[in-house]
Amino acid sequence: MYRKVEDFINDWNHNCAGTLSIFEAITEEKKYQAIVVGHSTLEWLSWHLTTAPAYFCELIGLSLNLELDKASTPPSIKEIIDNYRMMKETVTTTVKEQFTDDTLSNNIDMHGQSTAVGAVLRLMVDHQTHHHAQMQVLLRQAGLAIPGVMGSTKEASR
Repeated sequence: MYRKVEDFINDWNHNCAGTLSIFEAITEEKKYQAIVVGHSTLEWLSWHLTTAPAYFCELIGLSLNLELDKASTPPSIKEIIDNYRMMKETVTTTVKEQFTDDTLSNNIDMHGQSTAVGAVLRLMVDHQTHHHAQMQVLLRQAGLAIPGVMGSTKEASR
């Protein structure tokens, strides 16, 4: 759980940099790579990570005011990356402007369970990290280079 806005912002920016490095490793030719046919492609996961923060932010009372339709994936990875960058900056700015350190300890109803705002923000970052791992496996299966997000990989030392 985050107790300081600055701690969330630092983690969020670091985690988003890793996400972007994964997105940038995806090629148009390989964006449909999936573990099994019809399930969670690199493209789908990229768009999911772009749209999911709106859900988490809505839970804690923040509106990102972005036009990101989770059912309408942009036609190119570049467009997903552009939308992701916009979303990342919007989350950063919105949290900085609307939350204080004290706000993070406020509880909200998260699907029937009392949950601190700082815990929901932590869950949002953890959700992204979870999908990083899935995407790195898919990059490997697609024969693409895997960026070092949380440490070195065969292709990249960090």
